[in-house]
Amino acid sequence: MSEDVHRRGKTIDEIKEGDSLTVTESISDRDLLLYLGITNDNNPLYIQHDYARDTEYQKPIVPPVLLTGIITSSISKVLPGPGSDVVNLSTNFILPVYHDEMVTFSFEVIKVDSMKEVITISVEGENEDGDRVIDAVVIVKPPKIF
Repeated sequence: MSEDVHRRGKTIDEIKEGDSLTVTESISDRDLLLYLGITNDNNPLYIQHDYARDTEYQKPIVPPVLLTGIITSSISKVLPGPGSDVVNLSTNFILPVYHDEMVTFSFEVIKVDSMKEVITISVEGENEDGDRVIDAVVIVKPPKIF
């Protein structure tokens, strides 16, 4: 007989509108190289300083999927937590995020739909200057206990 050692996230009955989470992250060159290696995405805008210098961005930017990954991993780890399933994600990338730039993501549960067994989470990301860089709305199916 084995014990379940994995933590369970909050069920829909444990989540309330207004529940929130704040996460601050930055993407390092190492993170970018891992992403590029895994996805084989060789866009020079993401890693080549000489290339990016001749673009409107002036320096390499963080791939949007890495910012999305921070959002989905925060949902998987904390709100609602382990066992959560992202069923819909709508994202607006407002401003570019640069390597090693700190971004603060603010998560808020804006709707709990017990009938459909999903919650809606609003996410706003701001850079270290206080500029909004990303907005997202995520529909999540919290874990169930059987």
